[in-house]
Amino acid sequence: MTGQRVLLVDDEEELRRSTAQALELFGLGVQTFSNADHVLELAGFGFDGVVVSDIRMPGMDGMTLLHRVRELDAEIPVILVTGHGDVQLAVKAMREGAYDFLEKPFTPQLLAGIIRRALDRRGLVLENRRLRAVAGKRDDLEARLPGRTQVMVDLRYRIRAIGAADADTLIIGETGAGKEVVARALHDVSPRASRPFIAINCAALPENLIESELFGHEAGAFPGALRPRYGKFEHGRGGTILLDEIGSMPVDLQAKFLRVLQERVITRLGSNETVPLDVRFIATSKVDLEAEVAAGRFRADLFYRLNVATIHVPSLMQRRADIPLLFLQLVREAAARYGREDVDVPADVISAVAQRDWPGNVRELRNAADRLVLGLDPKPGEAAGAVKDGARDGMGRLADKVAAFERNIIAGEIAAHGGALRPVYESLGISRKTLYEKMQKYGLDKKLLGPEHLAQDDRDG
Repeated sequence: MTGQRVLLVDDEEELRRSTAQALELFGLGVQTFSNADHVLELAGFGFDGVVVSDIRMPGMDGMTLLHRVRELDAEIPVILVTGHGDVQLAVKAMREGAYDFLEKPFTPQLLAGIIRRALDRRGLVLENRRLRAVAGKRDDLEARLPGRTQVMVDLRYRIRAIGAADADTLIIGETGAGKEVVARALHDVSPRASRPFIAINCAALPENLIESELFGHEAGAFPGALRPRYGKFEHGRGGTILLDEIGSMPVDLQAKFLRVLQERVITRLGSNETVPLDVRFIATSKVDLEAEVAAGRFRADLFYRLNVATIHVPSLMQRRADIPLLFLQLVREAAARYGREDVDVPADVISAVAQRDWPGNVRELRNAADRLVLGLDPKPGEAAGAVKDGARDGMGRLADKVAAFERNIIAGEIAAHGGALRPVYESLGISRKTLYEKMQKYGLDKKLLGPEHLAQDDRDG
């Protein structure tokens, strides 16, 4: 079980320590936490282990942790523990994706046995992903960042290349386009995947505590500093630091951060000693940082130091042909997350979704999928006014929309496979003859289906 870990979360110190010691006697590597916050820094697509958590804790409880972990990777085993014998809660946890549920008191042998089975299952999941990637099939990165348009193929290629290079990276993209998902993916494909991933929202840091939060402090550094404290930079040593919306970082702090980038050392507040820092920095921005530099709101030297490797995350409008398949995937994920049966999405709804503009990008599309699954918005495209007169225009109008949807799907598949038709009709589950007929019907030429032609397809659809 080399490399596999158990993340044990319990707010009761004695129980946490005794459980960890018992599990270590069974040969399991255990890392303990008094609260759930730091677990999310370690869990991800590359995490080779399981999470064991008490279900009732102050702050983030076990059920919330379960949902947050499943958002990162739905196949990470989460084992929940309770001392309250709540059968209904156990059933709810299992329905919402928990691997198993234990009631206190339990024997160490029982817990160790469950953990071993969960570790075996996790190992098989990761090995299957690796084999699929080697075989050129859909891997975990494509599952996290789906899309067959050329911009998404290029995005995944850059993530793999830059992730392995361990270079500081700047991620540019509109609100909701998936910048943090890209940052997580960069971390998970890097040699730092087993170390913490620390996300810092630069826009949400309290001004009077920014330096203390980032750099840490010594006891007595300021009123109320009763004991030394690691800052987020130091806590992430060996891992990745995400600076979300770095354009919101105050100008006076930018100079101090520039020194950290250049020298890879920090100095805690109230101390004169430097602490070496082994981290990778990833920054995101929804604003044009070059324009911010010109306006004097962002340091030019910091911008150029961050801009070693840049990734542009495309908006949904730049990959409109991906919207139907992406929406169907989000619906499936929402159904699994809420414990609902698979939802059969009508063709007219898919067509309406495909034609609508999504200024909030993937985040807005995910919310629409959630509302559809919960029955709050049965026709998300029409609800936003994308097809205001669709129902009144009759079946002819619907047929046009379904045809446009089908054309976009086929065009996207052909472009994704570089004009090779065999993988297209195999992936679509149709015969070669049917594919040729539909290409002729929609005027699709495999030689012309590059990114520029797809963009025209999107406008026509």
